[in-house]
Amino acid sequence: MSALKFMSRSIVVLSAILATAAAAPSASAQTLWGGDNEWGGGRQTVTFNEQYTPGQIIVSFGDRRLYLITKRGQAISYPIAIPREDARWQGTTSVSMKRENPDWRPTPSMLAKNPRLPSWVPGGHPMNPLGVRALYLGSSTYRIHGTDAPWTIGTAASAGCIRMYNEDVLDLYPRTKIGAKVTVTWDRFKTNKEYNSASYSDQQGRTGYYDGFFR
Repeated sequence: MSALKFMSRSIVVLSAILATAAAAPSASAQTLWGGDNEWGGGRQTVTFNEQYTPGQIIVSFGDRRLYLITKRGQAISYPIAIPREDARWQGTTSVSMKRENPDWRPTPSMLAKNPRLPSWVPGGHPMNPLGVRALYLGSSTYRIHGTDAPWTIGTAASAGCIRMYNEDVLDLYPRTKIGAKVTVTWDRFKTNKEYNSASYSDQQGRTGYYDGFFR
């Protein structure tokens, strides 16, 4: 694909994105779990259940947060975008690969749903859906990654991956080792600076996912 053709297609896609954003309710009118104080706000250090060991990543779709365990009883909490209802899953896996400025190719199912998607977006491009860093999960196509759509953080917007603000994935990336255990769950966690968290099941959220997907 020539550079001119790619840029033309990028402009078309960007126009569609902007039109969708303009038609959507403003952030202040939406329930953005990852950005609301009730759900922990932005990146912060919190207390956490002491059963988890340093280096583990806990992704809570129920909280719409990613927790990196830094020491027993403590974690860094990041807001995330979670999968849409038709792409929900949970299970245990590990970080199999790390990439800086990854390129992006849509899956066949993505292209079937939206044939206007570009077939490839180079790493570092401002419209790359993976953002500036990506952590690959096991042998799956799922990743923890940045985004070119920061307004989606705190919503159910992805096709299965875990999205983060670019500045947050830049913080997480060097802290995470290949082989790190990643637990993805619909359990929710009570966290604050005064007492250790205890998880509880969000039964209402336990619909539409594949139990033990990676087990």
